[in-house]
Amino acid sequence: MYIGTQGSFPEDHDLQQLSQLGVNNIDTTPSEPVSEWTTDLLTSYRERCAKFGIEMEMAHVISSGNSLNDPHTGKVFHGPSDERERQIDLVIDIIRMASKAGLRGLNYNATPLGHMRTTSTTGRGGATLSTFDYAELLDRGRAGDPPESRLTDFEGGAADADEMWERLDHWLQRVIPVAEEYKVQMACHPSDPGIGVGTTYRGVDRVMGMVEGFKKLVDLYDSPYNGINFCVGCMSEALENPGEDVYDVIRYFGERKKIFNIHYRNIRGGLRKFVEVFPDEGDVDMLKVMQTLKEVDYPYMVMPDHVPRISGPEPGKVGFAFTFGYIHAMLQAVDAN
Repeated sequence: MYIGTQGSFPEDHDLQQLSQLGVNNIDTTPSEPVSEWTTDLLTSYRERCAKFGIEMEMAHVISSGNSLNDPHTGKVFHGPSDERERQIDLVIDIIRMASKAGLRGLNYNATPLGHMRTTSTTGRGGATLSTFDYAELLDRGRAGDPPESRLTDFEGGAADADEMWERLDHWLQRVIPVAEEYKVQMACHPSDPGIGVGTTYRGVDRVMGMVEGFKKLVDLYDSPYNGINFCVGCMSEALENPGEDVYDVIRYFGERKKIFNIHYRNIRGGLRKFVEVFPDEGDVDMLKVMQTLKEVDYPYMVMPDHVPRISGPEPGKVGFAFTFGYIHAMLQAVDAN
């Protein structure tokens, strides 16, 4: 395993900085709409990265940020429709392009409701912490949404667990055979956060937010190309006691070779109430996480994710640089033993 990162790197100095910080593997997504992607476009992104000694391994084909509103992929996990099939066809075309361009895999998010947070809180030194409180969600709704939205079914249609699994199975049956043919890993990111098995919000069951859901996902279509973009933070958010239990979750999927990426993020709290914190201050022992990944012979990227917002210019870059250093140290620590 080795350090990596994800994000947009529009300027050459962005890539040069990564190289200087010892980050030589990335997941980056073209800024162009997915309907405009071509093999040549993806190849051009890889070649630009390579000029700085950086390997572009993956891209996001469906992200939580655009899953609700993207005109090209926003209905992939909605109910049956001609538009859904056209959008899945587009993803299948992108799998072929990704293979021809030399990408290892594609990340996707299978949550119609997208990323959910409530009012932010304050952490050490005044850092802003992304926060989730299920009681507040039910009382006031998701941060940034009209409060009354919590009382209405999702505009794409209500979907209990059975309905969501029908949609996911349909996706897998259409997509994974192509991924196998073209040898492209399809990595599903958890719904952030999970809110409990059998629990719905706005009529939708977030089945891919819970560990049980991912066990079912990898069993629905048993393939070396059907796996997980394993977010340590998200998996911890789905547990009552993540400080004790998340390592066994890593073992379960790692031993089955279903982990295609690691998002290395810590939290304080657990199921239905947590804050995102720096990797050195949460409830999860991040050294033990790295040791567990080594134990299961995890072979791919370990990357930062959702670093708390700090003060000053370019807080995102500074926060990520802190986490890069932390990951480097953890990798050296486990490699020394």
